[in-house]
Amino acid sequence: MEEKKQVYLIYGFLESGKTQFIQFTLSQDYFYSEDTTLLIVCEEGEEEYDEKELKKRNVVIEVLDDFTDFNVTTLKELDEKYQPGRILVEYNGTWDCKNIVLPDNWEIQQQLITADGSTFETYFANMRVLFADMIRNSELLIMNRCDQIETKNLTGFKRSIKSINPGIEVVVEDSEGEIDLPVEDEDLPFDLKAPLVEIKPGDFGIWFVDMWDNPGRYAGKKFHVKAMAMRESGMARNAFVAGRPAMNCCAEDLIFMGVFCKYNGADKLVNRQWIDMVFSIMDEYNEEYDGNGPVLYVQELKESAPLADPIVNMV
Repeated sequence: MEEKKQVYLIYGFLESGKTQFIQFTLSQDYFYSEDTTLLIVCEEGEEEYDEKELKKRNVVIEVLDDFTDFNVTTLKELDEKYQPGRILVEYNGTWDCKNIVLPDNWEIQQQLITADGSTFETYFANMRVLFADMIRNSELLIMNRCDQIETKNLTGFKRSIKSINPGIEVVVEDSEGEIDLPVEDEDLPFDLKAPLVEIKPGDFGIWFVDMWDNPGRYAGKKFHVKAMAMRESGMARNAFVAGRPAMNCCAEDLIFMGVFCKYNGADKLVNRQWIDMVFSIMDEYNEEYDGNGPVLYVQELKESAPLADPIVNMV
């Protein structure tokens, strides 16, 4: 079987630092390849590529500045023309990225986003649906130009991003490099020192995001939460997912913010049943996550009336 060509997709709005990031990456020895690298540019901003330098790195550039040109037929023609060993795509942030179709012999290796911290709030408020689609697709978001932004605001940006995709890694940078954004226990709206940590309905989104981001903070503690139980056919007898519907884009774009649970009576639960539960949290490998993540070990569970406002609003 023919080995598929690796594709790297870089998302981001205009002037978010995509070109600068790609030029830096291509200049690094660890990313050098003797095979031809095809760089497809779908948006040209103020930053320009140094084509002479890229030629030294075996990189060729093609510009596709119309969304209709980014199709399988055109991409196959470029593949035949250059016979690249790999492909980088600087994608246009205003184009739909939910339904990208690539040639059969191309395979996505990595998807990431660049974002300008100084304009993040504006773009996230006004182009939330497009931003959310990029975030859902990606494993990494690099937020640059954060020198003048307060830490509490950057922490809020990070929570908003991870509410859409808990598994995404968020790197925050100023002109000197990466910024560490530790969230202290006292910054949270619940008391992690309590014998039983009460997660109030209004704090569910913050708890959920921080639990994924800092699993060690929650180990060895007991929690009380009201949530909705989801049971799909084929799940183990002792397994279910607990969570709540969440809105991070608009009312028409609800997601289920859920976490995998283990409970001996799980097979008796009714799908979409509201429950009141006490549990502990373990950070461990789970097939449902295709990796490590929080797993709730439920110790007490009873049926509960639905919350008056069940939707977690991350807007």
